[in-house]
Formats: sequence, structure tokens, C-alpha cells
Amino acid sequence: MDPQNVSIRDFTGRQLSALLHSVGITENTDKSVGLLADALGPGGLHPASTSPVWPSGVADDHTPVEFSTAFAADEPPTVRMIVEPTATRPSRSANTSAALATLDRMRHRWNLDTHRFDAVRNLFLPEDPEHDFTFWYSLVFRADETPTVKVYLNPQVRGEAAAEGLVREALERTGFAAGFPVLRDHAVTRPGLDKYSFFALDLVEQRRARVKTYISHHAADVADVTRAAKAAQGVDVDRVPDFCLLTGGNTGTFDKRPLISSYTYLDGDVDAPSGYSLYVPIRDYVTNDEEARRRVLAVMGKYDLDPTQFDNALRTIARRPLDDGVGLIAHVSLRMGRPRPGVTVYLSSEAYDVATPRSISLAV
Repeated sequence: MDPQNVSIRDFTGRQLSALLHSVGITENTDKSVGLLADALGPGGLHPASTSPVWPSGVADDHTPVEFSTAFAADEPPTVRMIVEPTATRPSRSANTSAALATLDRMRHRWNLDTHRFDAVRNLFLPEDPEHDFTFWYSLVFRADETPTVKVYLNPQVRGEAAAEGLVREALERTGFAAGFPVLRDHAVTRPGLDKYSFFALDLVEQRRARVKTYISHHAADVADVTRAAKAAQGVDVDRVPDFCLLTGGNTGTFDKRPLISSYTYLDGDVDAPSGYSLYVPIRDYVTNDEEARRRVLAVMGKYDLDPTQFDNALRTIARRPLDDGVGLIAHVSLRMGRPRPGVTVYLSSEAYDVATPRSISLAV
């Protein structure tokens, strides 16, 4: 599909439709694409054939959409996407207003539960945010289920120094205050290198809603993220070194884009989170996307997952030979603990640009 004379909304909507069908999610495709159009906000009407009018941090080329496909043993794949809403004339405040207007529409159309979001919104949505990223959506699509919506908020929106206080207060307001100390003791142990990067909430009823905290580990090694994984209860931390080796090509220091930990709190998690995911920015540690694909296939083999489903999804999004660029396969994550252990692969839309492949691998 050529982005010429097509809006970002329509370009990514066609990608979403094809991706859903590629993994067998064929019901209500039009409604799913409509949900994406809503989440993009009025800025989604900007053409994909021109330079982006807003420097979205969702993707390297500033496309305000990133896809992912989640795989688990004995379950059909799940399609997810991160979306940054933008205004017709984007700015930090205008985009936040567009995001909230979208939420008002989706709240009624999709029966969203916003109680927890309402409890923390004044923490993360100040009048004068210090960062461009204030509010992202995650849309989740499963076969034979109604799509679900999650919001991502920025703990550094009031400055990096205020981030820990915002996360602590947000966990208290959402009922997980007792789970903060273990997070602090295991995951934020290197001043200036371990940073709070996202706070996320499912907009579903509380009994199955997740509250998630993400921490970026700059210049981290396997020992650092293994220690971070220990903050979650019931997680097999011995899987961390193999996953780092398979995806990143090494178990030394990851000195490009940071490794990221995420912690999932569910109802009943009193003293610690019950889910942990490790995200490896694979695009920084390969020469091209063909090398990234081979690494993903090795991961899927390790965890007895069907590689056909991943290849189907990848072929749907790719519009070029895999060795002609790098970044189409952006991140790979290992999910452990509750609620759905498995592997997730993140795929870039590349609506605006393709990154040139590297001449040599960065793995050591």
C-alpha cells in the first residue's frame, strides 16, 4: 500500500484490517478500524505522504501508531496497537484536549470504565506539561471479544525529579500503595539510569483491569534486569538471561535504547505486582529486519510458539524486503506471571520513513 494521497488514519486503518485478518481476527473489522480512527483524533486526517506535523514518540519515524502481536501457548494471537491522539493543529495542550474528547466519545460507545483514570488524571495531565508525550492509547483486539482500551500516561510530565512521587501517588490512588516499595527496591536502584517511563491503566471493570508501571533501564546489563524482575511475585527470573541473548545478541551492557521493565498490578496484588514483562529494543541491536526476524523465530522456538502466526503478521505490515531497512520489528517482550504469559512482537507502521540498515551488527 502506497501512502501517497492517503491520510494517516486510512493508511494505518488498512494496515490494522489486514493484520487482524492475518491472525484470524475477522469479526467486526470495520468497528475495530473505526476505534483506531477515533483514537487518532482529528490529526489522523493529515496525509501520510507529507512529513509528520507532530513529532510523535510512538515510532521512530513519528508515525503516531505502532502495532504489536502477542503470542501465548494454546491461545490465539492478540493484536494490539499504541496510538497518540493529535489535534488538527497539534501542540501539547491541544493534543491532550483531543485525547480527552476522544475518551468522552469512546467511554459511551465502548462502555469504558474510567474510574481509575479519573482518580489519577490530575497527576499526569497538568496545564503546562514538560514533555510532548502526555497521553497515548492502547487498543487491544482478540478473537470473539469486544476490543479493550488502555491509556498510557507520562510520569515525567512534571519533570524527571517528580516522576517517582507521581507513580507512588498514582499507585496509592488505584489501590496498590503497598506494592510500591518492592518496585523501588528492585527496579530503581541506579540513580540517573533507571527511570519511570510510563504509567498505564486498563479502562475495563476493576476486577480484571491492570495497572502497569514501566521503568527504563539505561546502560543496563542482565544482572540489572534480573534484579528488576524479582520485584514481581511468582516470576521465573532465570528466563531473563536467555531472552536477552536471543533478542539482543548479548548478555553484556545494552547501551543503545534502554531495556524496559513493566509491572502489572491486578486486584488482589497486595504487596507486589503479579506480572512482569521485559522489553528489548531489538532494532538497536541488529543490522536489519531480516536479522531481527531470525531472532524472533529463535525466541518463539524457545517457548514453543507457532512461528507461522508471527510471519503472517510480519508479511502483512512489511512493504519492503526485510534486509532493506531496520526498525520494522521494533521491540520484543517476554511476558511472565499474570495475566497472560508469552511473547509480544512490536511492528512499526513505517508510514513516513524507513531507517537505513546498518553495515555491521551492534551485538557484542
